[in-house]
Parts: sequence; C-alpha cells; structure tokens
Amino acid sequence: MLEVTFWTEMMTETAMLIARSGWLSSWLPAWCPTSMPLLKDAEERMLKGITSLYSKQHVLISGGNKIWTLILTQTFSNRTPLVLLHGFGGGVGLWALNFEELCQDRTVYAFDLLGFGRSSRPQFHSDAEKAEIQFVESIEEWRVKMGLEKMILLGHNLGGFLAAAYTLKYPSRVNHLILVEPWGFPDRPNYADEQRPIPIWIKAVGAMLSPFNPLAGLRLAGPFGLSLVQRLRPDFKRKYSSMFDDDTVTEYIYHCNVQSPSGETAFRNMTIPYGWAQRPMLQRIDQMHPDIPITVIYGARSCIDGNSGSTIQSLRPNSYVKTIAIRGAGHYVYADQPEDFNQKVLEICHSVD
Repeated sequence: MLEVTFWTEMMTETAMLIARSGWLSSWLPAWCPTSMPLLKDAEERMLKGITSLYSKQHVLISGGNKIWTLILTQTFSNRTPLVLLHGFGGGVGLWALNFEELCQDRTVYAFDLLGFGRSSRPQFHSDAEKAEIQFVESIEEWRVKMGLEKMILLGHNLGGFLAAAYTLKYPSRVNHLILVEPWGFPDRPNYADEQRPIPIWIKAVGAMLSPFNPLAGLRLAGPFGLSLVQRLRPDFKRKYSSMFDDDTVTEYIYHCNVQSPSGETAFRNMTIPYGWAQRPMLQRIDQMHPDIPITVIYGARSCIDGNSGSTIQSLRPNSYVKTIAIRGAGHYVYADQPEDFNQKVLEICHSVD
C-alpha cells in the first residue's frame, strides 16, 4: 500500500510552497529544475564508490525504447546471473550498498524499469492488465538482447510484482524468484466485512490524488521539490550515510522522479484506492510453475503486510517457498540492513549454483 501519510504531507507542503512563491511561477520553463543530464550526473555520483568492474549501456528493445542497464561482470564466472528490479520511483543507483557484495562470484545486472530512471518513458496502456504485459514484455526483450538463458530474478516493491508476473509467463528463464517487500500481492481488504470504515482523511486524500500521478505533487513543487524530498524523507540520507555525507541520495531520488511520468502513470492505472493492486498477485501465484523456488524477504520493522510469504506457501504446498525477515529493517530492507540483506541473497544464489 502507498505511504498515504507521506503523500498527504507532500501535497500539503507543496500547496504552502506554491502559495508563497506565486502561481505564475509555475508557468516558467525552469519551474521544475531537472533534466536527463542532471539525472545522469546524480546517478554517477551514486555509483562513484563502486570499485568492482562494471559497465553501463542502453539496451534497445522494440518501439525504439531503451532500457538503461548496469552490468557488474565476473569475467570467469559461469554461475547463474542475478538480475535486480528496483521498486516504484527507484533506479539502479539505489542498489549502491549491495553491488560490491552481490557480484562476488557471479555477474549482476540491474536496470531501470521501462518508464523509470534513465530508461525510455513511453506511453503505457490505461488498462491494468495490458500495462502489466508491457512491463513484462520489456523485461523479456531485455533478457533476449542480453543473451541470458537463465537468471535469478530479484525484485523490490513494484519490481517484486513485475518479477512475479514475468516468472508466471516465462518460467523457463527463472531459476529462483526473490521477492523483496513486494507490492501488489494481497487483495484490498474488505472494510465492510471488517466493520472498519475507511477514515475520512484517507478518502479525502484519495479523492485529491486520484486525478494525478502519485508524484505529481513533487513536480508541482518545482524548484522546491528537492528540499521537499530532503524534508519529508531524511531517512534516505541516513540509510546511505556510510557512502555519502551530502545530499547525493535525495538528489538522485528527486531527479529520478520529476522527469516526464510514464511508468508512474502505468503504476497509477494498475492500482485501486488506496494503493492496492487491481490484479493482486496472490490470485495467480498458484499458477506459477511448481519447480520454481520462491524466497520472500521482508524487513521486520516494515509497515508492509509480511503475511504474503506464508500465503504463497499455502497456495503452493508442493513447491519451495521460504520467508526471511531481516531484523532492524523497514521497507527499504536492502538499504536499512545491507550487510544482512546481501548475506541472505548470497546464500540464496549459492543454493542455485
């Protein structure tokens, strides 16, 4: 579920900032001070501390679209590669705390999902199922272009949902599916059955945000957007404090999310109030090939429902399903407790080959 409180604070702060600056400012060309070159610079600063050998490239897929890809290569390794899919609003730079450890004995690939980061930002279908298919097919086209026969597929948040959707359609390409704090698995709760009406303030926020993309408030804030991210999400600076002592992380997040909305629009079209998936993955996970092992990783302090792992196990009683809780970690488990997270992922990878 979306962090409703965060979006409420963002819209409130945005309204106050705009009121102080004057509405006419919103019509200036430089109202939203960002560009792809600025995002490129922010990403390069995120990756500056990576000492392992890596390369970067745009991978061309159909429709003239490009998938921005980072490859950490182990020259003599014939082990199954690990592929990382980021979550909503993220990009390859957010794996900065994980790359060094995860590429110890195998090649690691990370790419910006279509519509996010430095990948192309095409128009997605307004239908939830068709938008999901666009995401899935872009992943498959990327795999073909990269020449990967098999992979260990790891996805966080929205990336977890898409990793599962991909594995459902292309099971022969996935040796192990790792779901990290996945979004979009459970059904929306039936508040009527639970006799717990939806709070008025949540309905009000939902009504306010429904015509807009989730990050519209950030773009609307214009030149105040970066300070808005810094004010509302100071935790990101703390998460990466071992690598950066400045605003590198918040600047990267800002520039990732104030570009033209594309994947963000697709995500909105794939949801129902208030941030639940239109097509919950738990309704389909039993159709996944029984031989595919699944590991679900949660942060023990996360606000995300951690019961999806046990539900997946009940729906796949004859298949391997394991749930791992990382102590001291929240939703961004890979950044909250990177050492524990990296170790758990390495153990999973070693179980494959």
